Amino acid sequence: MSITERLARLGEVKAPASLLPAVLAAVVGDQYGLVSEEVWPIWVAWNRDGISAVMRADENDEAAFTGRFREQFGRPLRRAESVPASLRRSRRYDLREQTPFERLVLLKTAQIPRGEVRTYSWVAREIGRPAAVRAVGTALANNPIPVIIPCHRVIRTDGVIGNYGAGGTEAKKEILAAEGVDPALMERLARERVRFFGSRTTRIFCLPTCRHARRVLPRYQLEFHSEGEARAKGFRPCKVCRPAVAA
Repeated sequence: MSITERLARLGEVKAPASLLPAVLAAVVGDQYGLVSEEVWPIWVAWNRDGISAVMRADENDEAAFTGRFREQFGRPLRRAESVPASLRRSRRYDLREQTPFERLVLLKTAQIPRGEVRTYSWVAREIGRPAAVRAVGTALANNPIPVIIPCHRVIRTDGVIGNYGAGGTEAKKEILAAEGVDPALMERLARERVRFFGSRTTRIFCLPTCRHARRVLPRYQLEFHSEGEARAKGFRPCKVCRPAVAA
């Protein structure tokens, strides 16, 4: 078959329907749209690598979001007709602008279950950098994808709920409460310096919001102020919430 005949045949081949969106995504870059969350609406930007930016929509208008995006990332951004329903389920994030350390912090934070909280020191230990507690806090303060990467589920090492870049402490309490965390209980535990809950029946100690700790009936529950106190009474750390390094 001659080259001319081959080219003619190629011209008869129709491109698959999925090709145009893929080409547009590569050329256009990031798209964005409005998503209604259970607490606040949010602007969400994404590209072929995943979600790239999020900002609350109730305190900032659309122009503020697009302006901040272009200032931070320097990439083109266009409004999409709709936000793909599968985007949140994909758990894919575009963190190319973050340092390797920041990516570790954010991806570990993304694993914290809904309705539970962890501390900055927990995140630092989980990523193998136990002394980098302050750096973990800085990385989360600069989280480009708040709400979706749930930095609101990370609290101070002393148990205090702490500040939140998307609206301050009260906003953090609001979103935690919507997810099933009791802010009043968290504040009480912080005041009384309670760090862990233990079960008299299993002899296991957990972080207070761990789903296993929340199943323990009050008459079987103990409160511990430190890992040392829990271990001294014969309790071992939960393998799910990992409140301490296993002995």
